[in-house]
Amino acid sequence: MRVWDYENGRKNHQCLQSSVCANRQDVEEVRGTSESLLTRLLLRRLYNLWPCYWGTGVRLKYIARDFREMRLEVPLNWRTRNYVGTIFGGSMYGAVDPVYMLMLIKNLGPGYEIWDKAATIRFKRPGRSTLHARFTLDQEELRRIREELAQAGSIDRVYVVDLTDNEGTVCATVEKTIHIRRKETSDRARKGKGKPD
Repeated sequence: MRVWDYENGRKNHQCLQSSVCANRQDVEEVRGTSESLLTRLLLRRLYNLWPCYWGTGVRLKYIARDFREMRLEVPLNWRTRNYVGTIFGGSMYGAVDPVYMLMLIKNLGPGYEIWDKAATIRFKRPGRSTLHARFTLDQEELRRIREELAQAGSIDRVYVVDLTDNEGTVCATVEKTIHIRRKETSDRARKGKGKPD
């Protein structure tokens, strides 16, 4: 069985065998429950075929079992190439647009309402080859979100992700502002019983 690792924007593969393995974490990821693995594979396939995402030319490559890490790539091809032969800026932004929102929805659960609120992109170098992006959430961040929402009805969180080439050079940096609120707060606002904090 082969696992593709896109760490640091490099495509390295490692053969995994149940008897000999240098990286236990890789084995656990591959061996995960069939339902979990199949669900993630299906979601990744559907995500890549979703028309508004497919149109950007982006490929989602990895979803962690707990949805706290996702990786994608933006290849330079006929769908992403601009007039001057580099990666179209819209494809770069479109690549990262929905990812943190999806990760937070999966991690926080049905008791929260999560929306993209704002975004900025800063282009640093032309994308002349495949670009890579890695998105992560840790337990501490999720704990802080829940704690802050226990005090306030809604909060905004800012996440920054870089799009890097195969050498690790940053070609663009995207800053995403995500709006999060507890469902009961937004339900009260809709019913006119009160306004969100």
